[in-house]
Amino acid sequence: MELTEIRDRLDTIDAKLLDLFCERMKLAAEVAASKKKSGKAVFDPAREREKLSRVAEQVPEELVPQAVALFSLLMSMNKAEQSRILSAGDPHSIAEMTKSALKPADVPFPARASIACQGVEGAYSQIAASRLFRLPSIAFFASFDGVCRAVKDGLVRYGVLPIENSTAGSVNAVYDLLAEYRFHIVRSIRLKIDHNLLAKPGTRIEDIREVWSHEQAIAQCAGYLESLGVRVHVCENTAQAAEAVASSSRTDVAALSSRVCADLYGLDLLDEDVQDSDNNYTRFVVISAEPEIYAGATRASLMLTVSHEPGSLYRVLERFYALGINLVKLESRPIPGRDFEFIFYFDLDCPVSAPSFIELLDSLGDVCERYWYFGSYTEVL
Repeated sequence: MELTEIRDRLDTIDAKLLDLFCERMKLAAEVAASKKKSGKAVFDPAREREKLSRVAEQVPEELVPQAVALFSLLMSMNKAEQSRILSAGDPHSIAEMTKSALKPADVPFPARASIACQGVEGAYSQIAASRLFRLPSIAFFASFDGVCRAVKDGLVRYGVLPIENSTAGSVNAVYDLLAEYRFHIVRSIRLKIDHNLLAKPGTRIEDIREVWSHEQAIAQCAGYLESLGVRVHVCENTAQAAEAVASSSRTDVAALSSRVCADLYGLDLLDEDVQDSDNNYTRFVVISAEPEIYAGATRASLMLTVSHEPGSLYRVLERFYALGINLVKLESRPIPGRDFEFIFYFDLDCPVSAPSFIELLDSLGDVCERYWYFGSYTEVL
């Protein structure tokens, strides 16, 4: 048989498959109505196992993996459609609440606002806030939790917190606080981080015996610090480290801080750009107590937990794939007190107004134990 004839036969088969696929998807409405009436959940694991077992029995052995993958995807798309139908018009659904939080296209992101940052003047959080807002009114707090309490109590409208570094990874404490306070992310920025070695005037680099800084900065400069042969001392913030060095009576200590801190605290720049990687960026997020989504938002953040059983994470990833949603970050960490169970962080690249994204929000619940939607936002580069 010639190639053209083979392709013609494939096209004929594909046309039949498409008709059957459309017919199958139309039945989602009837299935949803039946489940709503009976009170059944969208996800029926026993039914899926039975279905996939029958599929595996009905195809040649060498086609079992492909057949099972195909029908898993078909069922995932059908479940997503069922969830969309069941959630339509429900004001308490996540999708409807997301739509309500979306600002009109002519409402810009605020240029002026009251902001909470961790640390003191010269901290990278303050630098990030000054780039995110044209005229920020900044209040400083000693800890990340202090920033969150200020937002929760209404002392400020927004908080600015570091959430991820390209070298040291995610700032897990911030993710935990976002979940604890049920906060929302309304904007983010990728800030180039260049650490500098600062000391009191007259100090030489060979005099340094101890370096003070935040634990993330120390991790980002680990190779450099090892080459100096110095001890390290962890501070709450890089700017606080610079302030502490400036007020110390010692002349054998230095701080890893921003260049701005040299001028702020009257320190000498002993060495510049000392981070181990020149591609050293930190993502900072703007958090709010209430959801705010501005036009043009294309990035979304989620955190979820899945059951401790084979295939549980696969079902989540399969849903992203079925809806054509691009996953740009996936990270896990253990859940305290639960052996070998994990919480997963996801960042998605998908416009908030895309129908597939709205469908995802209301269909994730049937493939995970629980999840938090932190919001959709624009990332400033």
